[in-house]
Amino acid sequence: MNIYFCGSIRGGRQDVNVYQRIVKKLQQFGQVLTEHVSCDSLSEKGEDGALDGDKAIHDRDLEWLIMSDVIVAEVTQPSLGVGYELGRAVAMNKRVLCLFRPSSGKVLSAMIRGASTNSLFRVQDYTEDEVESFLEKYFNSITKN
Repeated sequence: MNIYFCGSIRGGRQDVNVYQRIVKKLQQFGQVLTEHVSCDSLSEKGEDGALDGDKAIHDRDLEWLIMSDVIVAEVTQPSLGVGYELGRAVAMNKRVLCLFRPSSGKVLSAMIRGASTNSLFRVQDYTEDEVESFLEKYFNSITKN
């Protein structure tokens, strides 16, 4: 199974430790095409010099999105890029799981929370303590279907 993980990069790296826990768990269920999102070394400036600029990053990530069987997005830290990826995933009829921590004090965008009326698009509020067990339940349920 190919898994596309979305998390904030240029929108802020405050949740990188949570991203690392999520990616580590996701690796038990398949190949995480975007595991670099969880790297400590990735700053708010994003990838530098590894590719030929923003267009190359966009095109590469879009290819990965197309290849993906499921998209998992940590959406607590607002990010234009994550929102864009989620919109593209919905347009492709991809299975999407958005994870949000209410304990952050933030309010999730209505465009994300409201999209969960689609059977392929799910928003899950969670706490850090339960993220791994929730991901296990989620992936067990989709692999059975």
